[in-house]
Parts: sequence; structure tokens; C-alpha cells
Amino acid sequence: MDLIEALSADTDLVCVVGAGGKKTTLYTLANQLDRAVVTATVRIPIFDEQVAAVRVTRDPVGALRDAAADAWPLGLVPERERDDRYLGYDRETVTAIRATPGHGPVLVKADGARTRLLKAPDEREPQIPATADTVIPVASAQVVGKPLSDAHVHRPERVADLTGLDLGDPIGPEDVGTVLAHRLGGRKRVPPSATVVPLINMVDDDELAETGREIAAAVHDRADVPRVVLARMLDAEVVDVIE
Repeated sequence: MDLIEALSADTDLVCVVGAGGKKTTLYTLANQLDRAVVTATVRIPIFDEQVAAVRVTRDPVGALRDAAADAWPLGLVPERERDDRYLGYDRETVTAIRATPGHGPVLVKADGARTRLLKAPDEREPQIPATADTVIPVASAQVVGKPLSDAHVHRPERVADLTGLDLGDPIGPEDVGTVLAHRLGGRKRVPPSATVVPLINMVDDDELAETGREIAAAVHDRADVPRVVLARMLDAEVVDVIE
């Protein structure tokens, strides 16, 4: 099973949430899909070098209709907030982008994680449009064994609430699986019609692959998802698919 099929990333609107390689996942998928669009419903770091072109516009539908033949994958954002990041569109605008003809899948960064390896969303997150077809919750296999702290986890206190861990406790595979599978974690605000495909990223060796399989088993114990994908997204490589 190739990466696109494994992650169900060839649907009209794909939202990526979580931590541990979310942006890498977006850009890797964008460069493997035909005429992909990359956008966000939250802030997103500058990504001009990751796509063929970025249009900063309050009229993304018009920008799509005028896109040049060599503009793919195309980034769409409403405003540059400061030197290192763009703002995102509201969910309704992303739905309008999805409905515009002439492009491939729309890939959406739908929450933030400040480069940590695991996260649980706050009350405002994630910002997933109601028209999302696929939601990919991401976590890094490399967080297992790390202490539950700000150094490795975005909003560790929320992860503690979901898992029963105390701050500073070592994170186990079952804890990562719990976060990915939880209705207040990786499956928060997922539309009922959307397919959820959890992604265990940074699976860089055989030991991490075994860790990833333990995480996947925990996800399957807690949620009805079609598969859990183990991958190295920097290399666009599927390590395993656990169905």
C-alpha cells in the first residue's frame, strides 16, 4: 500500500492534526498528489520552499481559478502575520476552496503543536471544516519513553487528563494510542462522515517500528479506524500498515 492510499489522502479535503510531523506530512503528500492545494485553518510557518507557489490572498477561490499550469502544489493563505508565519482561513473559506473545481486534494493544517512529538487539543482546537473527508491525527513514535513534559508534549496537562498520567511520568505506547484514539484527542471535532487514519511518524528503526505497532494496537482497542499507518514522512516511506 503506497503512502497516499494508506493515509486516504486522495480525498477532496484532508485535515492533519496532532504533533510529530504534521507539516512534513502536509508537504510530503502535496508533492505526491496531482494539483494539490496546501492551506490552513490556524497559523502555519512560512512554507514557500515546500510548494511550487504560495498565493497570499483574501480571495482563494479566485486565485485557484487563475492558477498557472505550473503552480502545483499551490499554497493558499490569507495574510502574512509576521516574518515566520502565515495566518489561516476560517473553516467556511476552506470549504469554499474544496468546492472550487480544477484542483486536487486540499490539505489543511488544522491545529498547532510547536514542534512537539505529541499533543492533545485545547478547547479551541482543532479547526476542522465540517466538509473534511479525511482526518489524519499524527504522533511521533519517538515520544514513547519520554517524560510527560513541555519539552516533548504540547499541552502535557491535557494529555495527562486523557491518559491518567502525572506530569513527569514516562509516556508508554498505550498512552500515545489513547491520545490518538480519544474523542477529546486525535478524533476531536472529526465530522461523522470523515475517515480517520492515525499516523505514527518518525519510525526510523526496527525498535521504533515495534513501538509503533504497540501504539497501533492501542488505537484499535479504543477506536474504530480502518488502519493505523507507521511511516517516515521525511522519506515519504510507509513502514507498516496495521489494519
